[in-house]
Amino acid sequence: MTAVRQDAWSPDDDLILAEVTLRHIREGSTQLAAFEEVGERIGRTSAACGFRWNSCVRKRYEDAIQIAKQQRQKRNYMKKQSFVATSQVSSVSTMDVEERSYKNDSITEESLSVDTVIRFLRQWKATYQELTRQIKALERDLRDRDEELFTLRGQNEKLSHEVNSAQTDYRAVNDDYKTLIQIMDRARRLTVLTEEDETRPRFKMDANGNLERIE
Repeated sequence: MTAVRQDAWSPDDDLILAEVTLRHIREGSTQLAAFEEVGERIGRTSAACGFRWNSCVRKRYEDAIQIAKQQRQKRNYMKKQSFVATSQVSSVSTMDVEERSYKNDSITEESLSVDTVIRFLRQWKATYQELTRQIKALERDLRDRDEELFTLRGQNEKLSHEVNSAQTDYRAVNDDYKTLIQIMDRARRLTVLTEEDETRPRFKMDANGNLERIE
């Protein structure tokens, strides 16, 4: 089973990083400020948070980032229009109406943004669950492969032992065969020599020192 690093990013860490960064984008803040806030919340450096966002998390929330940027532009535009209207209108009641309208629009934007983030987070949760299921399936497959590999290794060792034994037996039989051939060759030579001795004439010496043939 694959070991999990102690400093690995969890799905909850990724969700916090996405939520805070989108909020800072929506409110016109900087991503660096977002990374610093996330780092304080999850106990990581802002650099680590920035690297995680740019290398992994950002691409999952491209649509949400565009929506947050549009909301930031709309908010800035509304702030500018509200400032112009406030400077031109001298009536307190009119200014109060403009402020209430602005606050209501801000609440609507905030609600829309939260809904969007929740929707994307739910989609990511479903994706994470599917990835987790696939990882577990791969782990089961790896365990099955490991068991199969262990069995094949055992069979290979057994066959190797049998082959070594057969080679040892073959060498012993071959040595015995060579020894038998040598014995048979010696026996054949002795037989030939015996037959030659029997066919040779034999002599003996008489009392006068003469040789006479023995029949």
